[in-house]
Amino acid sequence: MDAVAVDPASSEPAEENPVVEEPEAQAALERALAELSQTRTELAKTREQLLRTAADFQNYRRRVEREQGQWKSAGKVELACSLLDVVDDLERTLEAADEMASRKPRSRKEAFGGLRKGVELVFQKLMQTLAREGIERIEAVGTPFDEHMHEALMQRPAPEGVEPGTVVQELQRGYRMGERVLRHARVIVAS
Repeated sequence: MDAVAVDPASSEPAEENPVVEEPEAQAALERALAELSQTRTELAKTREQLLRTAADFQNYRRRVEREQGQWKSAGKVELACSLLDVVDDLERTLEAADEMASRKPRSRKEAFGGLRKGVELVFQKLMQTLAREGIERIEAVGTPFDEHMHEALMQRPAPEGVEPGTVVQELQRGYRMGERVLRHARVIVAS
């Protein structure tokens, strides 16, 4: 048998869900429910905003990656176009060398002198093109060894008047673009 609650005033069974007649408690409950409803609405809006922001950021990241690829490609195209003039000059130099070889024999010194002059002009043009792109040689011989600019391949006794740690010979030129080293100069350092 189940226990039944009894109303102490009348000794009769009490209602199972009595209605609270306290207006303050009812008002507080209604305020709490209204605040809960408002908080749920704000949470839904915030969640929606967060999802939109995340989607916007993802789209932004994709756009930046795409644009970086385009900028990189445009930079390569610009450099390639600059080098085409050098390629043309090299072709003309080779044609001139072939023409010199097919002519009546002249002195080797004269033939090689003309060829050297052509190659020298092409080299100067290439170096000017690289300089326009901000690429320059790293100075090595006679400078103190700098691990950020040089790669020491060997050491040799310091010649008279040369401080130990000074670069005495360059085996391969180094290049940089601004502060960025493209290739370290390979050097021999005085010990």
